[in-house]
Amino acid sequence: MESAGGKTGRPPVAIEPMRESDLDAVAAIEAASFERPWSRQSFEAELANSQLASYYVARLEGRVVGYGGIWVVIDDAHVTTLAVDKDYRRMGIAGLLMETLLAQARRRGARRIFLEVRPSNRPARALYRKYGFSVCGVRKRYYQDEDGLVMCKENISGKGAITDEI
Repeated sequence: MESAGGKTGRPPVAIEPMRESDLDAVAAIEAASFERPWSRQSFEAELANSQLASYYVARLEGRVVGYGGIWVVIDDAHVTTLAVDKDYRRMGIAGLLMETLLAQARRRGARRIFLEVRPSNRPARALYRKYGFSVCGVRKRYYQDEDGLVMCKENISGKGAITDEI
């Protein structure tokens, strides 16, 4: 899986399954991106939970520059994390990761997908809207200093609407 390069003259970005050897780079991006970052051990545990979890890295010229992950439980998917190194933002890398997560969710049978985002994180909210997510709820005090917006995208499988089958 690749893209984000080509026409722009930049080298292509490869999206690949996350490996244990990627975890130091992932943990560094995580620590620089979030106030309450996951530990390296948390990512190790996620990689070991392959029945539910799928994690990917974005690699540019061999260097990990972003990552994302989902859980799929029955027909629901949940974006657990998505981040790009600050030096590589606004290059389309987050979009490539989101496309990969959505495709994996569909392959694993998900019909809808959810995520949480800070209301103050306008760039992330704009990315999620671009991919068809909309606000469907609020998690009070999800973050230490603010509520979390729950965003969802229904019918990612392309089959009949969920409510049609209930």
